[in-house]
Amino acid sequence: MLCSGLLHLYFGTAETSDFWCDCLKAWWGSVRSANKGVRRLVIYLDNGPKNSGVRRLFIKRLVEFADWSGLELHLIYYPPYHSKYNAIERCWSSLQRKWNGVILKCWNVVQKCAERMKWNGFHPTVQWIDSAVTPEPTKSEWKQVCERIKRSKSLPKYDIIITPKNRRGR
Repeated sequence: MLCSGLLHLYFGTAETSDFWCDCLKAWWGSVRSANKGVRRLVIYLDNGPKNSGVRRLFIKRLVEFADWSGLELHLIYYPPYHSKYNAIERCWSSLQRKWNGVILKCWNVVQKCAERMKWNGFHPTVQWIDSAVTPEPTKSEWKQVCERIKRSKSLPKYDIIITPKNRRGR
């Protein structure tokens, strides 16, 4: 929701670290031309098992995204059991009201229900993502990733900055 209030919903077959990062890349690909001045994304996350600040594959893929996009990423995680502060939780409750009682038997039904909802007065962009499967980073790859990230001294699992190697891909 790049401070625009617009909602993009991505669906796939499984929630994985790869899926999260593939969705981020698809989203940025769809909004970057309208946001040419943006150099940094602050991303609020819920610290789930697939997008945790200690999940090696997730962090590795975000480093790759930072390099591809040229964006600095600032990851800020909500503390455990604080979903009430997470705006996406309110979004999901709105979506659940749209498909309440509907049998979600195929993508077309899910897509139509999601497209009918409104968030901040607008219908969302809804997309299916076929996500890749990437192996966990090796020890040497993880060492390289660790050199690229900066963790907060006081909250190392909840406050992470990833700086891109370059500004290409913009």
